[in-house]
Amino acid sequence: MGTVTRGTTNPNRLRRMDRWIAAVHGAELRRAADPVVVDLGYGAAPWTAVELLHRLRAAAPRTRVVGVEIEPARVAAARPYAREGLTFRHGGFEIPIPQRPLLIRAANVLRQYEEGEVAGVWERLCARLAPAVGHSRGGLLVEGTCDEIGRRHVWVALGPEGPRTVTFATRLGSLERPSDLAERLPKALIHRNVPGEPVHAFLRDFDRAWAAAAPYASYGARQRWIRAVRDLTGHWPVTDGPARWRQGEVTVRWEALAPRG
Repeated sequence: MGTVTRGTTNPNRLRRMDRWIAAVHGAELRRAADPVVVDLGYGAAPWTAVELLHRLRAAAPRTRVVGVEIEPARVAAARPYAREGLTFRHGGFEIPIPQRPLLIRAANVLRQYEEGEVAGVWERLCARLAPAVGHSRGGLLVEGTCDEIGRRHVWVALGPEGPRTVTFATRLGSLERPSDLAERLPKALIHRNVPGEPVHAFLRDFDRAWAAAAPYASYGARQRWIRAVRDLTGHWPVTDGPARWRQGEVTVRWEALAPRG
């Protein structure tokens, strides 16, 4: 279920997303008896699935990754790379595995879909996540878009209940201003970067905070970013702290950026 993507991929393209997942969702993966992760729409080559297994196992050694692709030829090409903890299956948004995964990563998958289709896809994928039980918040869907070499990336994190946060991540040395990230907004937000929409206001305020933090540039782009994000916290519900900001990231509650109407 779904549409074949262009399939373009590069090694290390999703490293920023992977490291964020390991940091914020690693505890859930460690607590699970059988933590299953799905790399949905990994593309014409299996590099992102291989890397996801490596990065998540550093945080949760029992993690298993299943690469899922809707194009049968891509599944056949990937199977020689299967190993302990890594398998590949043909399928799409139905997520063709018996378990409820603790993580579904869908990077650069919805870019080619219409904005009106996104909510339905999110709902279908969230329904496949492991439910929240006891102290667990349940599984996590991470859906977003990045450039070809992973310098700029924006993603939405969703739980079984729906959207939770939006994360902006960048290689700081390549950034002229925070609104450069607008071109990598996920499908649910990219057409909403217009006056009157919350995401447009956020990026406008981020650019202003970045400009005000210009004196910190003499200490490096990282210190300028940290200062700008710290200023943002006075007006926007930023959910993370300096440890993540130092990585060139900032995460904001979904409700603050959700499209109007």
